[in-house]
Amino acid sequence: MIDLEQIHASIASTPSKIVLLVADGLGGLAHPDTRRSELETADIPNLDALARESACGLTTPVEIGVAPGSGPGHLALFGYDPLKYLIGRGALEALGIGVELLPGDVAARGNFCAVNDEGLLTDRRAGRIPTAQSAPLCERLDRIEIPGVQVDVFPVQDYRFVLRLRGEGLSDQVDETDPQREGMAPKIARALNPEAQRTAEIVQQFVSEAGHMLAEDQPANMVLLRGWAQLPNLPDFGAVYHLNPAAIAAYPMYRGLASVANMRIIPTGMSFGDEVQTLRANWNDHDFFFIHYKPADTAGEDGDFEGKVRRLEELDAHIPHIMNLKPDVLMVAGDHATPAIMASHSWHPVPFLLHSQLTLGEGVDGFSERDCAQGSLGRIPAQAIMLLALSHAGKLAKYGP
Repeated sequence: MIDLEQIHASIASTPSKIVLLVADGLGGLAHPDTRRSELETADIPNLDALARESACGLTTPVEIGVAPGSGPGHLALFGYDPLKYLIGRGALEALGIGVELLPGDVAARGNFCAVNDEGLLTDRRAGRIPTAQSAPLCERLDRIEIPGVQVDVFPVQDYRFVLRLRGEGLSDQVDETDPQREGMAPKIARALNPEAQRTAEIVQQFVSEAGHMLAEDQPANMVLLRGWAQLPNLPDFGAVYHLNPAAIAAYPMYRGLASVANMRIIPTGMSFGDEVQTLRANWNDHDFFFIHYKPADTAGEDGDFEGKVRRLEELDAHIPHIMNLKPDVLMVAGDHATPAIMASHSWHPVPFLLHSQLTLGEGVDGFSERDCAQGSLGRIPAQAIMLLALSHAGKLAKYGP
C-alpha cells in the first residue's frame, strides 16, 4: 500500500461515499480493420457522458511494460504496492469461496482442461464447462489420497476449482503446470527452490492421478494448476483509509481479494444487475464500495472483439442506476487491459475516470483509451487513485502546516 505514515493523520472519516467500479480487462487495442478499440467501437452513451463530466486519465497497474494478473491489478487499485504484496491466485480463489486456509496450507487455482491422445492441450478451459458438470468431477478428485498430506478439492465456478494441500513442511514455491498455450503438454510441477521439492512431487502425483481418473471424460480429461499460495497478510484497507468498506463481486477470486483487504463481502447474485441491486440495498451501511464487472475480460480472453464490445455496452446500461445513488465519488477503472486481438492480459495503460462534484469536465469527448489519454490526470500509477478519491470525497485534509 502507498506509504501513508506521513499523511495518515490527515485522513478523516466522513459521511461521503466512494464507489470503485472495476471493469475487469477494461482496456483494449484497435481492431486492424477499423483501427478502433473495443471501447471506441461500443455504443456507450452513459460512460461517454460521464467522462465528459469527470477527471480522466490512464492507469498503469504495475509497471510500464508489465502485463499484470487480476490479483496485482486489483490490489494496485486498492492502493497496495503489487510488487510488494504479491498474492497467489490459489489463496484468493480459496478465500473467495470460503475455504479455510491455515498457516502452512498451500492452495492452487485449478482449471479443468482437454488434452488429445498425445497429451497436448486442445482447450485450456475445457469448453468452459458449467459448475453442474465440474462439481461432480471435483468430488472424484477429492478422493485422491497421497501419503503425508491432506488433499482437498473444491469447485469454484464453471471449469475452475481450488486444490488445497495441508501437511507439514509444504511450500508455495512450485511452478504452475499450465503452459498458457494450447498445442503444448501440461508442464511438470517444478520446485522453485530446494525446500519446495517435496511439495512439487506431491503436486505432480496429484496431477498424474487426476489425469488417470479423468481420462475418459470429455471435454474435461485433465487438470492445470497455477497460482500456488499460502495465507496472505495485508494491511487493513479500512483502517488505513479510515473507511467502512464493502465488496460486491459475483466471482470468487475478487471476493477473495476484498477479503484479504478485510472488506466486508456482501453476498450477491451472478449478474451485474444483481450486483447493482445489492449496492442499492446496502447503500446506507458503508462509505466505500468495490463493485466488480467480469464479462468484458472473459470476452477479451476468448479473442471475441464483438463480444467484448457487447459486454461493454451491457455495462454502460447500468451506469445510470449507479449514478442515481448519488455517490460523492464514482471511479470507473480496470485492473488491466485485455485486448481481444491479443486474447490475453496486456501491459497497455487502462482508461480511468473519476467523477465528483468538483469535476465539471475538461474537454474529453468520451470514455476510451484515446480520449482518456487527453485527460488532466495523464498517466498515473493505479495505486494513486485511492488518494484522489479521498481528496475528492473530502476525506483527505491538507498535508503539513
